[in-house]
Amino acid sequence: MKKLSLSLITLAAMSAPTFAADYIIDSKGAHAAINFKIQHLGYSWLTGRFNTFDGNFSYDADNPQASSITVNIDPASIDSNHAERDKHLRNEDFLHVTKFDKARFVSTKVTDVEEDGDFHLHGDLTLHGVTKPVVIDVEKIGEGEDPWGGYRVGFAGETKIALKDYGIDYDLGPASTHVLLELHIEGVRQ
Repeated sequence: MKKLSLSLITLAAMSAPTFAADYIIDSKGAHAAINFKIQHLGYSWLTGRFNTFDGNFSYDADNPQASSITVNIDPASIDSNHAERDKHLRNEDFLHVTKFDKARFVSTKVTDVEEDGDFHLHGDLTLHGVTKPVVIDVEKIGEGEDPWGGYRVGFAGETKIALKDYGIDYDLGPASTHVLLELHIEGVRQ
């Protein structure tokens, strides 16, 4: 009888549902980044990043379709490694940060999950006071225990947005109508 009870308990434990874990994006530890690049006159790439952002996400490797993420970005923290250009990017020609002081991405669903953990992340991006749906192509980088007794998971994502979709109509030339956003997210399990 004890063998039967132990077998039932083991079977029940194996079939118990797994639940998504909650993670905080490790932006304070500088293990996350939100980068961008846009063509400059069709001759080269202008690159930069947003220095101030935070967020959280929920992830379960056994059920990635149930994942969700929220990322809050301070557009005034834009950094293209050129102070005068950054000043121009913050003004009303581009991000108009005095009027639109917050940017945000909130996921709505996960699709096309592959065996290696890659997927498409759908959500709403709010930038320059405009909210539009976007799809981010996500690559799972890895997960596991960290040296400090915590548990981490990391992803890289990429999407392209049209400036005019977000009410930014400053003429940069025909090669510079879209921005490529790159997200590198490492989360610490809570």
